[in-house]
Amino acid sequence: PNRREDALIENKDEKQEIGKYAVWSVSSAKGGNGVEHLRDDNLTTFWQSSGTLPHYINIQFQKKMTILEIKLHLDIHADESYTPFCFSIRSGTTFHDLKEIKKIEFQDPQGWVTVPLSEPNKFESDQCLRTTFLQIAVLLNHQNGRDTHIRQVKVFGPRSTYRDAFVNYDFTSPSFFSYASIR
Repeated sequence: PNRREDALIENKDEKQEIGKYAVWSVSSAKGGNGVEHLRDDNLTTFWQSSGTLPHYINIQFQKKMTILEIKLHLDIHADESYTPFCFSIRSGTTFHDLKEIKKIEFQDPQGWVTVPLSEPNKFESDQCLRTTFLQIAVLLNHQNGRDTHIRQVKVFGPRSTYRDAFVNYDFTSPSFFSYASIR
């Protein structure tokens, strides 16, 4: 690991939503309930798939990102048989090399559910998921439903600041100081 990565993950208690840095796509969608509803911060809207299972949410980053957790907003009471029951989280660089990293089941989910993708309190870069492509695959719905509803998806990585990116670097050369201030 390099110094910049260590500086970026130094603050272990803070994380930031990094889904805004990704391109999002889905395997299918019913009219009026598309991929945009996964990211609109409105819990009354939802993405609705169309067709047979499995259904996919693809999250593609421009560069390799450190992923700590994914949060999904599900509502068994409002969505009933449309509520996902079994998920597979996959990671890779493209569609062609995805590997399953976690499989989870949710019994009667109501509200935000968290899927940790790194070990708790272990934020060293070799123990966190670093990827350019994440896929959430809905494998089963409650009551054997065919289509699925997911109200929101958030992806979290470690919080970083501009200052943190330069921690542990020694900028003392004459050429650096010649550009260190604005006249």
